[in-house]
Amino acid sequence: MFQLGSVLLSLFLSFSTSVTANIEKAFLQNNPRLLYPLFSTTQPVNISLPAPISFSDQLSGEQAFFLFQRTFRTYTTFEFFPEMNVLSSPEKGRTIFQARWSFLNKNKNQYVFQIFFFIRSQPGAPGLGDSWRITEIKAEKL
Repeated sequence: MFQLGSVLLSLFLSFSTSVTANIEKAFLQNNPRLLYPLFSTTQPVNISLPAPISFSDQLSGEQAFFLFQRTFRTYTTFEFFPEMNVLSSPEKGRTIFQARWSFLNKNKNQYVFQIFFFIRSQPGAPGLGDSWRITEIKAEKL
């Protein structure tokens, strides 16, 4: 029984790690196309970002893509550092990925956010790798 639990935990962590790697790559490359497959096609994504972006609403995956497309055009990522303390609950199929996101506007003013990605497994997904979706993105200014 212990071995089965260990296998499930390692599967959970490996798939959530690939999701977090894609999030990191999307921000470092200012590429919303890498985020798009991580948004749910059936449920809205809650997004709350403070000033200077100043946005808070529930969006479809496609709307979230366009929000980040506009955001990455306006603000260029300067740094994106994942935090090591990822909170996860494999038995409930969810994790919180936390990172420090620093970006510049067109005038080279720098802003720093602590950003949180709430990630859940989606029941009924075709494969284990396809089951992880971002359900919420929240940030706070540092």
